[in-house]
Amino acid sequence: MPLRLTANISFMFTEQPFLERFGAAAKAGFGAVECHWPYEFPVETLQAAISAAGVKLTGLNMPVGDKAAGDFGLAAVAGREAEFRTAFDLAVRYATALGCPMIHVLAGNVADDQHGGAIGTYIANLRHAAAIAEKQKLTLLIEPINRRDAPNYFLSTLEEAVAVAATLSSPAVKIMADLYHLQIMGGDLVTRLADCVDLIGHVQVAGVPARAEPDQGEVNLRFVLDALVAAGYAGLVGAEYRPRGRTEDGLGWIATSGLTLG
Repeated sequence: MPLRLTANISFMFTEQPFLERFGAAAKAGFGAVECHWPYEFPVETLQAAISAAGVKLTGLNMPVGDKAAGDFGLAAVAGREAEFRTAFDLAVRYATALGCPMIHVLAGNVADDQHGGAIGTYIANLRHAAAIAEKQKLTLLIEPINRRDAPNYFLSTLEEAVAVAATLSSPAVKIMADLYHLQIMGGDLVTRLADCVDLIGHVQVAGVPARAEPDQGEVNLRFVLDALVAAGYAGLVGAEYRPRGRTEDGLGWIATSGLTLG
């Protein structure tokens, strides 16, 4: 079975206002979409947009905290556990109301000299969230983000994410393997992903280094995806890239990717 592609409408179809992107994705052939932060819209408004488009929302991000103050997540930030729980509760409310099975739990920015203490905060917050997610039948995604784009982000390598997921040993906690970030942080994608394929809950794709359509750049996308399937991955693949031009004009790469939009 070919892997199924979802459109990240926080990066794609931005020619349209956010609520119109569900329909734009459907018109382009996508049956599923994901997004970052839909919280500026009431749940009921989002439900109507999703229903009208006839698509499935498969993933969203937790609120990041105070973005203007430099926050990029709260899970590993000591002293802000109460804020984390409030943000997580909001994400769960949206995810359950929208039929969305996956929530990306962002670790946040942590100074290098504070990493030793932050891991305890991170694990404790994820344990709290995982207990809720297991009851709600939700999947929590932790994503390594490269240090070139986010130099202070707490979780930056696949190996760190594997260690966290193994420590938690929860069926609700999985790794979001974004090939863009992982290629920048070490490459060797086929071997590294195969070694932890049972812990991968979602895959995302973009070209490296431009983070545009994945048909150009360092990564042979079809080769990597075929290897993932051979290793046993059967989940979704999210198109999380910034189109070089009009979104619809850049979808030609899908035809040779081995992915399906259905």
